[in-house]
Amino acid sequence: MTVNHQHLRAFHVIATEGSISRAARRLNVAQPTLSQQLKALEERHKAALFDGRKPPLRLTAFGQQLFDLTQKLFVTSQDIDNLLSDPEGRMTEDLRLGSDSPFFAVRMAAAIRTRSPSTMVRVRIGNGVETFSWLREGQIDVGIVSDPPGDNAFAYEPLVTDKLVVAVPKSNALAKLSVFPVAAFAEATLLVREPTSRTRTAMEALLLASEVVPAEVMELHTRETIREGVAIGLGFSLFFSLECPPDDRIKFLPLDVDVTQSRLTEYVVCLNERRRTPLMSSVMEAAAELRAMSPLPVQPESPKAVHAAYSGAKSIGRLLEATP
Repeated sequence: MTVNHQHLRAFHVIATEGSISRAARRLNVAQPTLSQQLKALEERHKAALFDGRKPPLRLTAFGQQLFDLTQKLFVTSQDIDNLLSDPEGRMTEDLRLGSDSPFFAVRMAAAIRTRSPSTMVRVRIGNGVETFSWLREGQIDVGIVSDPPGDNAFAYEPLVTDKLVVAVPKSNALAKLSVFPVAAFAEATLLVREPTSRTRTAMEALLLASEVVPAEVMELHTRETIREGVAIGLGFSLFFSLECPPDDRIKFLPLDVDVTQSRLTEYVVCLNERRRTPLMSSVMEAAAELRAMSPLPVQPESPKAVHAAYSGAKSIGRLLEATP
């Protein structure tokens, strides 16, 4: 029985997104159309792929087997497209690198180019969720992500373990301190990134552990926007220490908490089946070189353990709602 490729694509993106509506937006098709394609695939092959239709969608055991195969299928399909669309570059190695950190992305690109000058490195920046999604869909070859979801289809190499620091406008009296008291957030405006940001997740876990609720929360996307907000006195924010470029308008201060409450490990991630290729071996060697930059000893926890530690944290929004 011939498999309908379009229906497989619909299933794959729905499984990746965990939601038919989000998958429809990603594919730029109507939600009913995508639902019909999924239904047609299940009916044609007499197999249930998801347990129900309410998000977050959960794969059945058979659905998981199929998803493992579609991951390989669409990675290979993307490789074929890249090869055929670039006739002049067929003899040149091409690495698509995605990262949730511009800081590590450019340093990884430089380290790879030093080892392999013929390699063309293409960099794409997004948050951690977006970067891992690109990796699942075969849009990138390797990702640099913090707190990645554990998945046996991927190989993980710890890169660095960083800690959160507070960004305070230099005009604020608290900028004169040598250590920032977390309790001060109870009287401050906290500038945060989008809900899917790993920095925001780590920030929320820290505040929850410290039992501190900010006086006000303002959501601003991108690190650059938040830094500008801090610089003009809009509020305070938290960054990982390696993502704090010099700025005469901002003071970056350590926190008065146990460092284990504010750390996060960045990983280099690729498909297991590509881990031993010459190019990916070069990537992992570059990662080992960059590991020397780690502000803290690189943590040995598996991605599954790290992810589980943060998944129990309440969102800042729910913390605020629960406050009288």
